Amino acid sequence: MNVEMVMQELEALGKERTKKIYGSNGAHEPLFGVATGDMKPIAKKIKINQPLAEQLYSTGNYDAMYFAGIIADPNAMTEADYERWMDAAYFYMLSDYVVAVTLAEADIAQEVADKWIASGEELRMSAGWSCYCWLLGNRPDGEFSESKIANMLETVRNTIHDSPERTKYAMNSFIYTVGVSYLPLHDKAVETAMAVGPVEVKRDKKKSSFLHASENIQKGIDRGQLGFKRKHVRC
Repeated sequence: MNVEMVMQELEALGKERTKKIYGSNGAHEPLFGVATGDMKPIAKKIKINQPLAEQLYSTGNYDAMYFAGIIADPNAMTEADYERWMDAAYFYMLSDYVVAVTLAEADIAQEVADKWIASGEELRMSAGWSCYCWLLGNRPDGEFSESKIANMLETVRNTIHDSPERTKYAMNSFIYTVGVSYLPLHDKAVETAMAVGPVEVKRDKKKSSFLHASENIQKGIDRGQLGFKRKHVRC
């Protein structure tokens, strides 16, 4: 399939209701409003195709950009490629659920994510922390430096309340993910969550919401999810 054929299929799958939901979360035109589950049959036909992924991502169409992440070849992408994708990721559903997810399957994931976390840019920071959530929730504990993850928890503890709004979500998720999916630092994550307490996130024209990593970790424990690892990062 070429880019035109994929775009036609995506457009046919678009629904106005889904389009409105994406729009309320920050997506803007062009977009079709395709439910992610509806993309799977097309993805099965195409499998992995990095050149096509690049063409789709460059359209600027949200649904095409999301689909690009599904068929991308993470290890075929260089750090410069990931930076380019991040430059075009204009809201969190692209930064955290397309770019960060794709990066999480690459060998250079931690290296790139570390730079994004240190960037000071809201969506890059969010993508960096999110990438670690995908990594910790999928890869064996032994692939990570315990001291590094412990230092990252300290960084969250000391900076989350003063961080950009979208980054707060990803940092909060990081505490939760360490608490549930990275057993060596479960206790430290619980302690960090308690020390951080509720995290206020301000939203445009809406009431603030409050994030509670401590409660979410406990829910994970109650559900028997301690040590949980996903089989796959991407759908």
